[in-house]
Amino acid sequence: MLKLKGSHHPVISYRPIRPSDLEVLERIHCDLFPIRYETEFFHNVVHGRDIVSWGAVDRNRPNGHSDELIGFLTARIVMAKDSEVEDLLRFDSSKSDQTLVYILTLGVVDSYRNFGIASSLIREAIKYAANISNCRAVYLHVISYNNPAIHLYKKMSFQCVRRLHAFYFINGQHYDSYLFIYYVNGGRSPCSPLELVMLLVTYAKSGFKLAASRLWRNEDRKISKWAKCKESGSLLPTMQNKRILIADSRAGGGCQFV
Repeated sequence: MLKLKGSHHPVISYRPIRPSDLEVLERIHCDLFPIRYETEFFHNVVHGRDIVSWGAVDRNRPNGHSDELIGFLTARIVMAKDSEVEDLLRFDSSKSDQTLVYILTLGVVDSYRNFGIASSLIREAIKYAANISNCRAVYLHVISYNNPAIHLYKKMSFQCVRRLHAFYFINGQHYDSYLFIYYVNGGRSPCSPLELVMLLVTYAKSGFKLAASRLWRNEDRKISKWAKCKESGSLLPTMQNKRILIADSRAGGGCQFV
């Protein structure tokens, strides 16, 4: 495992992943992830076959390692209409070419963590997606126990929109996954389920307040009319059951409360 000396000051830069990175890329994936990827996956990454990628390197590393990968992000462009998040998008059915960027893997070697490398790699993916005019979001899955990753995505304004039961099967055991999404280019859903509930609650509260306000104004007007009546008879006190109370008919005023 790579260890940094206390006096070492990394100079991090980012570049596309290249064929020369194949061995290191495969080794880091093996070190970091419980999931094993096929060799074909790594060849597709380094040759850019339907996969886009970014690598992080430390230009200040000695001994000829200044261009060796210390972090990476791989992603794939997918069609929005064929994705599992289609219902979470502001989707225009007349535009069948809308796309998404799906993050496949993201990793940083242990000794280079807490340098902001993962955040920078994610920002590269977001910027890439935003520059594709028909792209609507960046999304990904995170295994349920990976709290550092969950915290990172939330900090970067990704929205956790679903929990998928038994999404992963690792070493004979099932694990849940969280689905995170970051909208770009106006791809945000008009209203998420939670926002819909909150909107309905807000409208209900507004309706109650409006009804109460109108009722109060009606009461005020009726009280004012009653004060103007010049009945000779007496008035009955208001009852709790809000029954109609009528003044002495001989007064001719016809004043009443409801």
